[in-house]
Amino acid sequence: MTETVSGPSTRGGTKGRSAKGLKVSRIFTTPGTHPYDEVTWERRDVVQQNWKTGETVFEQRGVEYPDFWSVNASTIVTTKYFRGAVGTPEREWTLKQLIDRVVKTYRAAGEEHGYFASPADAEVFEHELVWMLLHQYFSFNSPVWFNVGTPSPQQVSACFILAVDDSMDSILNWYKEEGLIFKGGSGAGVNLSRIRASRELLSSGGTASGPVSFMRGADASAGTIKSGGATRRAAKMVILDVDHPDVEEFIETKAREEDKIRALRDAGFDMDLGGADIHSVQYQNANNSVRVSDEFMRAVEGGTSFGLRARQTGEVLEDVDAKKLFRRIAEAAWSCADPGLQYDDTINDWHTCPETGRITASNPCSEYMHLDNSSCNLASLNLLKFLRDDGRFDVENFAKAVELVITAMDISICFADFPTEAIGQTTRDYRQLGIGYANLGALLMATGHGYDSDGGRAMAAAISSLMTGTAYKRSAELAGIVGPYAGYARNSVPHQRVIRKHAAANDAVRSVGELDRSVLSAAGEAWQRALEVGTKHGYRNAQASVIAPTGTIGLAMDCDTTGIEPDLALVKFKKLVGGGSMQIVNNTVPRALASLGYQQEQVEAIVEYIAEHGHVVDAPGLKPEHYEVFDCAMGARAIRPMGHVKMMAAVQPFVSGAISKTVNMPETASVEEVEEIYFQGWKLGLKALAIYRDNCKVGQPLSDARAKKAEVKEEETAPQVVVEYRPTRKRLPKSRPSRTTSFTVGGAEGYMTAGSYPDDGLGEVFLKLGKQGSTLAGVMDAFSIAISIALQYGVPLETFVQKFTNLRFEPAGMTDDPDVRMAQSMMDYIFRRLALDYLPFEKRSALGIYSADERQRQLETGSYESAEVPTDTGDASSLRQAGEVEEAAAAAPAAKPAPVEAHTSTELLEAIQGTTADAPLCFTCGTKMRPAGSCFVCEGCGSTSGCS
Repeated sequence: MTETVSGPSTRGGTKGRSAKGLKVSRIFTTPGTHPYDEVTWERRDVVQQNWKTGETVFEQRGVEYPDFWSVNASTIVTTKYFRGAVGTPEREWTLKQLIDRVVKTYRAAGEEHGYFASPADAEVFEHELVWMLLHQYFSFNSPVWFNVGTPSPQQVSACFILAVDDSMDSILNWYKEEGLIFKGGSGAGVNLSRIRASRELLSSGGTASGPVSFMRGADASAGTIKSGGATRRAAKMVILDVDHPDVEEFIETKAREEDKIRALRDAGFDMDLGGADIHSVQYQNANNSVRVSDEFMRAVEGGTSFGLRARQTGEVLEDVDAKKLFRRIAEAAWSCADPGLQYDDTINDWHTCPETGRITASNPCSEYMHLDNSSCNLASLNLLKFLRDDGRFDVENFAKAVELVITAMDISICFADFPTEAIGQTTRDYRQLGIGYANLGALLMATGHGYDSDGGRAMAAAISSLMTGTAYKRSAELAGIVGPYAGYARNSVPHQRVIRKHAAANDAVRSVGELDRSVLSAAGEAWQRALEVGTKHGYRNAQASVIAPTGTIGLAMDCDTTGIEPDLALVKFKKLVGGGSMQIVNNTVPRALASLGYQQEQVEAIVEYIAEHGHVVDAPGLKPEHYEVFDCAMGARAIRPMGHVKMMAAVQPFVSGAISKTVNMPETASVEEVEEIYFQGWKLGLKALAIYRDNCKVGQPLSDARAKKAEVKEEETAPQVVVEYRPTRKRLPKSRPSRTTSFTVGGAEGYMTAGSYPDDGLGEVFLKLGKQGSTLAGVMDAFSIAISIALQYGVPLETFVQKFTNLRFEPAGMTDDPDVRMAQSMMDYIFRRLALDYLPFEKRSALGIYSADERQRQLETGSYESAEVPTDTGDASSLRQAGEVEEAAAAAPAAKPAPVEAHTSTELLEAIQGTTADAPLCFTCGTKMRPAGSCFVCEGCGSTSGCS
């Protein structure tokens, strides 16, 4: 918690001790105890391999982390953020060094520029930041970890917007500036609409080249520069206004290239992602967006014409059918996912600095939108950390954390370096910040809210409102200490107008339950305070919040979900410290079931079902009305596309910038559905929107398809030999062993007698249900005879188990069998019991069927099978592995070894559900990536396709 101390002050953040400053109170730390001393530290070996080639791509042994950090998080932070050459004394080897390098730099700059009332307050500030970073409550964006406190330029911003004018000098300067930004580990966006169209004349009398032609050079540059030296490929955004005469060519650039990829692939060229021949394809290193106006969208709605205007004179060069042009946008996006849309009038209606200039562009992922030649540094809070044990959101500590983080972010601008003087000047004058969050999807599930539900949207809106309202309140308080941003005086009226718009939007949110009601109330108070203090002092920052993808930093914080995204799936891939991996059900699932009122026994049964199937459909005891709580981005109950759009619309009024998110659509989606998504995005007040239709791009996923096609072709050309096989019935001997079991399912009683061969193979089943002579008894007799004859003809028992378990009909419910506690029907119980009695462990395990003793053993040792616990006290890695297996088992009762072919949660979901995720392979470790905002992130090593 912080408060201001009044007195004479220096203005504008100039160096020197201020006579007033922030009084910082403790939130999480303990007086007299350093945050590092409150946790248990352990040494780990970080070894990273490419799973496809077997090559070791990184190795650093003996790194130090808190024992509660996952293997994945420590691997990502070590490989991405530790500085110094591996194997040298300069190489960082402990998380303490990394956090201290950054936080001490922030504290020193804060003291130098007069942010704190006293050295004691500066120390509390430092300790609180350390505690929150150590406990994964928030993270700065990647460039901070790359650069702050190192000999490199102190670039802290992840997002940049450039400007290009209609001159060759400006265009070539654009190439240079983009390259410098990419080299520093960040991405940039640019609007090319000032460049003359290809049908306009040059002063020399010739015809202009047009913006699309200049995109080629910039695309080639982006394709060769890796951000941050070797961390990821460059990310960029290219935008063109909808009234530009070359807009139709721009719309179809990537769609035409996609056709080229298909033609070259069919001709035998290697066009997979990262393939030898893919580099011949153009325009693939940028996200493309069309900037549409309200005028254009109204023309689409009304079916009227729309004018394309010359860049030099503004005259209309051509009238086009607005609906047809909108259709072409949708067709191109349907075929290759580009272009996205940016809604120009909505963006500028929420602009705090219109007197300085319009917002014309965004960063590569579309969350940062502000002035040309500017930048924004980001930080994201881990929302699940603020969910209390009683299921309520910790409003008070969340607001205090926002105040602390936004203060640190503003301090960073005081010492930051920038790639160009123009960007540096604009950023120092307007001090744009982008606080945001991750783990929203996990938080909603844990609190029993469906992502695509009124309650989920209300909760997301309330949290977003509280975050941004508190950030602006703190910005106004900072303005009273070190002065408002330099451009505030000329923009004071529109800035205050935007704050009032945010506050009014908060008042308009309809509360759905007690959880969101308390957050909304606190948000309303924060906005009221932001208005009061801002009216008096102005604001320190022209922008406060964005919702970023949080790809790498989300994984570093051990978040289940990134940015505003829902859960990817209900099952999760977990690496172990000593090697190996586990397949566990996300910890949010049992937490959600408990919040919905399910008893522990029911929770265990549902979690076991999810572990086996990867979804909740027909889970024992789960009410169908609760299915929506467990809907995910992928799988059997994937969230519908409009559900993603509505969530963005709920949050957008409470974000200074925009939201990085791609709306995923199934492969079967039509062009009309794409049109509807883009149209509703405008109607619902979004600032930007992009879609991705599964398998619309040619790349890695098709390589397997080509191989299968080749195999099929070979089979078709081979001569066909018809061989007929007939089963032979193996009858049971006259005297055979048998087992009779009595049971009850949902109160209904029954008896089962199972006869077996002398070698203990099941050969017959007799079922007694209902009164003799009743229809039920007759049907069960006939069913018993059919099953028995099939078993004697060689149909494997596991085939029947696969077919008849999980059948759902009455009677169903609790049983009197300790090995099968819940059954969805008589058939479900009978074949689970038969599997336990007659199938070997390996086959039962593959079907997810275990006895009560085996489940208890798994809880105690992490394994369903009997195994000795490691006793070699010298083998620290084996002991850590055993401990983490136990931890995973305690957290998720259905934990079990992950399939050998899975190395990430995406690949695990593919293995469980038999689906294929349409995502690229990671260039570093070869695993399949997962969506993160408008990009992809690798769960295995933290690499991204462009977003930090």
